[in-house]
Amino acid sequence: MHTGTVLVTGANRGLGLEFARQYAADGWRVIACCRSPGDAPALKKLGRKVEIHALDVASQDSIQHLAKALKGTPIDVLINNAGLHADRRAFGETDVALWKTILAVNTIAPVQVLAALLENVAFSAQKKVVNISSKVGSIGDGPSGGSYAYRTSKTALNMAMVNAAHELRNHGITILLLHPGWVQTDMGGPNATVSIEQSITGMRRVIDKATQAETGHFYDYAGRQIPW
Repeated sequence: MHTGTVLVTGANRGLGLEFARQYAADGWRVIACCRSPGDAPALKKLGRKVEIHALDVASQDSIQHLAKALKGTPIDVLINNAGLHADRRAFGETDVALWKTILAVNTIAPVQVLAALLENVAFSAQKKVVNISSKVGSIGDGPSGGSYAYRTSKTALNMAMVNAAHELRNHGITILLLHPGWVQTDMGGPNATVSIEQSITGMRRVIDKATQAETGHFYDYAGRQIPW
């Protein structure tokens, strides 16, 4: 696999933490971002190979502060991983304020992070942007009901990043939407069928092999294309 600089949002636990661990183990420079670095003991245990920054993706001020701190730093792979579920309610039961918060974190924030760090990505060697989406946001895959806020946030994320893929093609940037699988995390629960290690290893393989021919495409962790 290639090496370079990777930035991961939501890196204090789950998928983000495993992204940081695996990339650091393979010799990458890892810029790990989370809301409260002081409350991220597992992230700190990864050692000095991992550079930790505070980032609240729902705050434009926080995003801009990170962009200033990283000015001039090429980012080969930007991974928009930070996300929020918090909604498994049926039709008519979704809390509207919660829905707005989920959209802010899962849909708007990745676009804003990319916009703020666009020069960093464009000046790198690999120029890749990865967005952790979900198959439950796929209309073509046959939604089964429930989780309106979460599902719509991922569907909207897909559309936003496909648009960005078209607009940023001339910058040489490759944008991917990735479904990590049903993973054994706090969000996925103990009955999930995919281990964190398996999911991240698979997604890293997809990321590493991706070229501009795949920009704006939607894949699962095993590299299978998912319908919109």
